[in-house]
Amino acid sequence: MISSFQLILREMRHSRLNTCLSLVAIIATVALLVGVHLLTAAAEREARRVSRDLGFNLRIVPRNTDPDRFFLEGYSDQTLPEDAVRQLASAAGTFVTFNHLTPALERRIRLQERDCLLTGLGQSVTGPGEKKQPMGFHIPLGKAHVGFLLAHHFNLKNGSSLRVLNRDLVVEKVLLEAGTDEDLRLYTSLADAQTILGLSGRISEIKAIDCLCLTADQDPLTQIRAALEKVLPEARVLQMRTLADARAKQRQSSENVTAFAVPMTLLAAALWVGTLFILNVRQRRSEIGLWRALGSGSGSIATLFLGKAALLGLIGGTVGYFVGTTIALQFGPHLFPVTAASLQANFQLFPKALLLTSAFAVLAAFLPAMIAVAQDPAGTLRAD
Repeated sequence: MISSFQLILREMRHSRLNTCLSLVAIIATVALLVGVHLLTAAAEREARRVSRDLGFNLRIVPRNTDPDRFFLEGYSDQTLPEDAVRQLASAAGTFVTFNHLTPALERRIRLQERDCLLTGLGQSVTGPGEKKQPMGFHIPLGKAHVGFLLAHHFNLKNGSSLRVLNRDLVVEKVLLEAGTDEDLRLYTSLADAQTILGLSGRISEIKAIDCLCLTADQDPLTQIRAALEKVLPEARVLQMRTLADARAKQRQSSENVTAFAVPMTLLAAALWVGTLFILNVRQRRSEIGLWRALGSGSGSIATLFLGKAALLGLIGGTVGYFVGTTIALQFGPHLFPVTAASLQANFQLFPKALLLTSAFAVLAAFLPAMIAVAQDPAGTLRAD
């Protein structure tokens, strides 16, 4: 007695061309979807990293800061306790909807005969369980990063000594020309800035990035302010709208590409596989009629075609997963160089690929299988 599995294998061997074309369609579909999945994730990471490097888009300052003076001078003349940044970070994931919390202390000072902006930066603080790469640059104690115009005026180079009020610093890096007020900034560690200014344990603001997944035409500021009111009522938040919109638009663009590519790929594959099965049924009309005349039931014939589809789905899902993964790992680092190291195979995707591909193939073959079952054997054999 020949088993259903043996019949399926014989059917696949007998209709080799149809089987090969169907298998190619399934492999191509799975490979494309797996590749799109991995590359889309890489694209989102790349977009986050690139938009992150645009700079902080939130500035959390003391509530009693004068907005007019803040925007004219570029910093708050009021202060918050340094512990406020850890207070915000501890609420991450509950009330707080922003990350990369970085404390800063800024003041305009006189450096010899020239005014400059002193900016002391602390380490980025993360919330419980968060694993984020620190944003910005870390400045060790006793070191300084000097803006382009400032360095040019005082003829400073890497390794030069610099006396800043009551503290001696060593120039660790001269920054490239930015064309902004950064060219007149003197960056130090937060602790050094606090010592220089006599403001131990105080900061003038917390720089951050909002992480609300909203589109560019939505305004997250209301939600951010509500969250801040619950956690740190003595502070207020100001949003750099241009940077926030750039991040939202970049994220939205990536999501739109995925939303378009996946359904179109599935539709094309379903039409391809379904057409091939319909052609197979039409080519095998006489054989199907003969099976029915010899007593094969509708269930046996449906099992033959649907079983073939399921088996092709398993084979195609396996091969397509590894083909798509290989292609993504081969070309992904060239497409997304900034986050190339994080592009890895997603093995959790493999069992899903097998299950979903088999189900997809069976659904694509369902209509042809029903056509085969519905055929009248007497009419078919008379026609032949």
